[in-house]
Amino acid sequence: MKKLINDVDDVLAESLAGFAAAHADILRLAPERQFVARRELKRGKVALISGGGSGHEPLHAGFVGHGMLDAACPGQVFTSPTPDQMLGAAQAVGGGAGVLFIVKNYSGDMMNFQMAAEMLDQENETVIVNDDVAVENSTYTTGRRGVAGTLVVEKVVGAAAERGADLAALKALGDAVNKATASMGVALTSCTVPAAGSPTFQIGADEMELGVGIHGEPGRRRVKLGSADEIAAELTGAILKDLSLKPGAEVLLFVNGFGGTPLLEQYLMVNAAHKVLAGAGIKVVRHLTGSYVTSLEMAGCSITVSALDAAQFALWDAPVHTAALRWGM
Repeated sequence: MKKLINDVDDVLAESLAGFAAAHADILRLAPERQFVARRELKRGKVALISGGGSGHEPLHAGFVGHGMLDAACPGQVFTSPTPDQMLGAAQAVGGGAGVLFIVKNYSGDMMNFQMAAEMLDQENETVIVNDDVAVENSTYTTGRRGVAGTLVVEKVVGAAAERGADLAALKALGDAVNKATASMGVALTSCTVPAAGSPTFQIGADEMELGVGIHGEPGRRRVKLGSADEIAAELTGAILKDLSLKPGAEVLLFVNGFGGTPLLEQYLMVNAAHKVLAGAGIKVVRHLTGSYVTSLEMAGCSITVSALDAAQFALWDAPVHTAALRWGM
């Protein structure tokens, strides 16, 4: 295993210290590294809180800031944060208008966020993200997994919260965006969790895992490596089937790298996905391309399509200023 680390046990602590130092103008790191919070809190707005296992950076801490999250709770690599972390974050950033938890559909995250919500003495709601169309059940979850579509939910809901929307409206908006969003990924190589020291799974040099999860969970099937156009057709075809989009629909196309895929290849996949969508009469009116929801150093990518309405596109376009996503400021 070759990684830029000192001690395996200190990977998360040292990474969070560096992250907080690099973005001290935007955010702060709580004592004991329980959570990352906006440095400038906006009182009177609904507080948005998310979190999950580390190893998916910049998700979630990279999306803390104006127009997105108020706090994010980082767990150990591929491990859910604890209810105490979530409760501490909610108590620190809650501005009196309620708390909205945005949670990926994984068993540990779901259980721990639910416990925090029950302990919290503030009005709160939860949006569950389950955009992965690949499989209904996996090692980590019952039902569809939450993957890169989480970013879309956090951005759109974050913009609405910044504008003063109330808790009930934000809950309804988050559920609507999640329903309009579908994703599917492909892995070309495995990732290596530092504490494990060996690849999470074995895959041949001429193979790919279609529908892989962001923790390296198995997908729909293991097949021989195909061309970019073939991969895009498989992923985007499954997404279109799930969303049941009609010709003329306008969408956001988000091509996400898993950590080991260069932008050269990611943009090539944008081009390949465009061809599939155009062939179905779907118009891409917004793009996001980059490694935003990663799986350590895994090679591969995911494709996400969000069929937003005009108001939701306006919220996507609204100003955002976080460590990993920023425009319009």
